[in-house]
Amino acid sequence: MIDVASAASDTPGCQGDHIFLDSAGSSLPPRQVVDTVVDHLRREAKVGGYRAAQEKAEEVESGYSVFADLLGCAPEEIAFSDSATRSWLSVFQAIPLTEGDRILITEVEYAGNAIPILRRAESVGASVDIVPSLPSGDVSLPALDRLLDERVRLVSLVHAPTNGGLLTSAREVARAAHEVGAYVLLDACQSVGQVPCRADDLEVDFMTGTGRKWVRGPRGTGFLYAKRSTLHNLIRDNVDLRGGSWITQDRVALRDDARSFELWEHSVADRLGLVAAGRYIQELGMREIHSAVQNISGRLRDGLSQIRGVQVHDLGERHSGIVSFSVEGTPASEVMSLLRRRNVTVTVSRAPSTLIDMSRRGLEEVVRASPHYFVAPEQVDTTVEFVQDILDGKTPAG
Repeated sequence: MIDVASAASDTPGCQGDHIFLDSAGSSLPPRQVVDTVVDHLRREAKVGGYRAAQEKAEEVESGYSVFADLLGCAPEEIAFSDSATRSWLSVFQAIPLTEGDRILITEVEYAGNAIPILRRAESVGASVDIVPSLPSGDVSLPALDRLLDERVRLVSLVHAPTNGGLLTSAREVARAAHEVGAYVLLDACQSVGQVPCRADDLEVDFMTGTGRKWVRGPRGTGFLYAKRSTLHNLIRDNVDLRGGSWITQDRVALRDDARSFELWEHSVADRLGLVAAGRYIQELGMREIHSAVQNISGRLRDGLSQIRGVQVHDLGERHSGIVSFSVEGTPASEVMSLLRRRNVTVTVSRAPSTLIDMSRRGLEEVVRASPHYFVAPEQVDTTVEFVQDILDGKTPAG
């Protein structure tokens, strides 16, 4: 069981009366992560970046094992980057696509993925089809089966959508897609760090994520899993001296592991912070974290559902830690501002980020709250009371 008080004491942003409910945006890092980053930056200032990096080479190297343990794979199947976007694009651009190929996306596809998918499909003459959802919001497996054929090269899947509490049935989708030889690329940006996301369980070919959200690492960090057996079939053109070697005047050799996706230049301080965040997860335990997030987000979801005039918009039979809602008569952006004046941090998810799903449900924007395990039950209860105040017209001072 997570000791909430201890986790909060490890978190500088939890001091005072601040109620932080935006781990789906950019979470609060624990002091262990902050100290790791700042200490390395100070060391770089004293001895220079190269020497400081050499001093921490073993710690950086250990990060592959840390994230392999977290993601249920081999260290050779892990690569690091400067963001989830970079990780996702690196994998997507490496998947061979030609005229007549098909890409399947779901109704909860994220704009950051949909834009490059649509652009590349247009450029190569591929097509993009949408897999319908069940009434629950999860992907319809019967509809997926009807859409799958030998021309499908890729199924792009979002594990936990940015605009609500749905958790997608990733393993079932992967098994169906593999029957026709399609790759499955899982966007786990909103799931790694709050729910177990193991490649050996989900059976996807690729998985990408970020440090700044539920992992509680620094901004400017990302990671990816790439099944080693897929690498020889990929197009790896965006490679520098990190991912390959210049061995003769006219010949190069690529790495045969996932690090062929990495670039040589990166922030060593931030990467060390990401490794520290991964170790912090290991210390607490992923199962314990998942249970704590489920409990605290469930408490918030239930509390908001009991307020007449508040609508919770979360889909799915299994939920993530994201709680989306709207307040009757008050725009989501205004709800966010009013809560911020009470020192409660939430954010807003808008239609362009998940256009298909939001349009289908007639939603322009929703308030998005995402409590992590360091949020206390009484803080959630206080937030629910503040939302009731908004409905009652009790405007906070200031």
